[in-house]
Amino acid sequence: MGPRQQLVRAINEGQRAGRERQPVRVCPYAEGDLRRAAWVRGYTSARHWSTY
Repeated sequence: MGPRQQLVRAINEGQRAGRERQPVRVCPYAEGDLRRAAWVRGYTSARHWSTY
């Protein structure tokens, strides 16, 4: 899996966690990893839209 696919996968995982209302600390990626930033972006987008 290439870097682009890894980032897309991380975003999707974050969105899933956000929709399931899991705590943000369940992020599986270490600090400093670009996938962590992608995961958090997906998480926050799912949480943002779930409030409407």
